[in-house]
Amino acid sequence: MLTELSIRDFAIIDEVSITFNEGLTVLTGETGAGKSIIIDAVQLLAGGRGSIDYVRHGAKKAEIEGLFTIDNKNHPIYHVGSQYGIEIPGEQLVLQRTITANGKSICRVNSKLVTLAILKEFGKKLIDIHSQHETQSLMDPENHIELLDMYDPEPISKAKEEYTDLFNKLSSLKARYKKFSENEQEMAHRLDLLQFQMKELEQANLVPNEDDDLEEERTSLANYEKIHHALQDAYNALYGEQKGLEWLNQAQLALQDSSSYDPFIAQKAEEVSSNYFVLEELTYDLRNHIESLQYSPDRLNEIESRLNEINRLKKKYGATVNDILEYMAKIEEEIEEITNKDSHLSHLAQQINETAKDVYLEAKQLHDIRRKASESLMKAIHEELKELYLEKASFSISFDHKQNEQAIHDDDYMSIDLHKNGFDRIRFLISTNTGEPLKPLNKVASGGELSRIMLVLKNIFAKHQGVTSVIFDEVDTGVSGRVAQAMAEKIFQISSDSQVLCITHLPQVAAMADTHKFIEKREGKNRTATIVSELPMEDQVEELSRMITGTELTDTAKEHGRELLDLASIFKKNKDKNNKKSRY
Repeated sequence: MLTELSIRDFAIIDEVSITFNEGLTVLTGETGAGKSIIIDAVQLLAGGRGSIDYVRHGAKKAEIEGLFTIDNKNHPIYHVGSQYGIEIPGEQLVLQRTITANGKSICRVNSKLVTLAILKEFGKKLIDIHSQHETQSLMDPENHIELLDMYDPEPISKAKEEYTDLFNKLSSLKARYKKFSENEQEMAHRLDLLQFQMKELEQANLVPNEDDDLEEERTSLANYEKIHHALQDAYNALYGEQKGLEWLNQAQLALQDSSSYDPFIAQKAEEVSSNYFVLEELTYDLRNHIESLQYSPDRLNEIESRLNEINRLKKKYGATVNDILEYMAKIEEEIEEITNKDSHLSHLAQQINETAKDVYLEAKQLHDIRRKASESLMKAIHEELKELYLEKASFSISFDHKQNEQAIHDDDYMSIDLHKNGFDRIRFLISTNTGEPLKPLNKVASGGELSRIMLVLKNIFAKHQGVTSVIFDEVDTGVSGRVAQAMAEKIFQISSDSQVLCITHLPQVAAMADTHKFIEKREGKNRTATIVSELPMEDQVEELSRMITGTELTDTAKEHGRELLDLASIFKKNKDKNNKKSRY
């Protein structure tokens, strides 16, 4: 969840630091106080598009920083961190965004500089922002298939993994077929190039690890004098009269003379004797190596010439000799394939046909699992819609597929277009009034209806999406009365699976808050600044009263405010009891 949010020199915000808690946090205040500006800051933190207009007038830059706590070890954010080499120690992640007055955007994740695209990858796993005027992921038909798969993940995950492996294999085979189906002139040019390269590499007569071996030999020859002096000095220090071995031998004899008198001396005499023979053997090795050393200027020149030739080839074919030899094996295979193009294409076509059958069968299995899951999901959504007084609404999941225009014949596995998720093309459809046809979600006209539909989908998918913080920016616009109360209860339900931050003008929603933040503008030093404060119980009553009546706080309004808080408290207790019962 979002634990801390720090904003500096952003729009009308001078500097503010906000602590957020689990559950439902509501943000209220007068229009223009800066509530939506705070959400804008969070959106930028999640990788949204920036602008110099966000930089506070007179400031050099706007800075936003958010601390997220992730206590679920299986949260997808850890995979994203691993993908980009960013550690997430202590279950904490810090996102930072800076926008300078000249338009530059600087992004960091746990103090590591990242691109805006990478920041967005982190942001979409942590934050889901929904406002009345924005089309979010749930509204985009491209995401509906992923949402359906998330709704019932266990039976589909294995089938999807098997399908993906086969689909990738099929895509690779098709790419190779296309490559070898290119026009004759291009293939002839390609063959000429490969044959030229092969001839050049064959003439080089490269040996595995040859570059490393030559570099080692060159270093030895180039430093012959240093190596010889070092070996000779070491040998002279150990061997000869009054040298190391002779003194060590004297120590050995001294200890052996008294070894029978003391166990300690006997032990040390044995150790010294053992070390003496080791050093004596080492001395012989030094002498033999000195005698084997030979300096050959001709051999050094020969090595330099060979390395120059190898380095020339490295610039063209690979970083090491072994890489070059690998490349040589690949082009040898490609030459054989081009030379025998017709038979190779025939073999590839057979492989594509056989693999396509297997891919289609896996896609069909995915389709059957999704069909079953869709029935359960539609039932769940209809139940949720009733709770929001959309009992006449009808929700459906549309399954479709696209024909493969390049198919040669009408077999199912060749005529249906396959994609990374199978052949299904899924859309969520809804009709909110009896007799009206089903339409895509983004075609629903009423803002109030759209808000309720979005809440239903959010409530169902919140636990499956893994998003730590769900943010609602005035999604309750256009509703009132019993619908407002139902939406308040639904928003609270979502907060049981994800942290929810909600900007609202409805007292029913505000009364449901676990934490109530009040946003206001204050003037000082000829500047306007946004202030955020957390309301205690009595101040909550006054804020709810203001939301009910407007500016004048009457005793009746205060009574209504207290009553809303009491009703919200009763609802929460009952909800908690029901949740406990459902666990047993």
